[in-house]
Amino acid sequence: MKIRRVVTGHNHEGKSIVQWDTELEEVPGRPGFSQVPVWATKELPVKLTDEDPNTWTFGTSIAGGSVFRVIQYAPGVAERWHRTDSIDYGIVLSGEIDMQMDDGEVHLKAGDVIVQRGTVHNWVNRGTEPCFIAFVLIATEGGQSTGW
Repeated sequence: MKIRRVVTGHNHEGKSIVQWDTELEEVPGRPGFSQVPVWATKELPVKLTDEDPNTWTFGTSIAGGSVFRVIQYAPGVAERWHRTDSIDYGIVLSGEIDMQMDDGEVHLKAGDVIVQRGTVHNWVNRGTEPCFIAFVLIATEGGQSTGW
């Protein structure tokens, strides 16, 4: 999976510019799961700087900040129940996936959006095609950073 990331900004004269136009590589994870970290912030509200956060080392979320990433769930992705320590805004870009929870599951397909609020869950791809989801993860009060 490769993602083209276009980041805008301003030059010293105040004119809008493309600051970065790069192709980002996936970061492999457990079997059937990979991600591309797109952007992150160390704090909210955000201070606009010329620092590219893709040079940082960070985990799923950043205490007091945010993470934007695209995830690929392959068919038959390995089970991994977990609880998020963030509020997650997700958009299913392509494919289909089931989100299992304690009281059942919900089926999501391309174009669906999901808001996860510290939810215990598991992702299951029962289809024959990968499922791609773009997530923005915002740390919650009392949430722990899972890396930095």
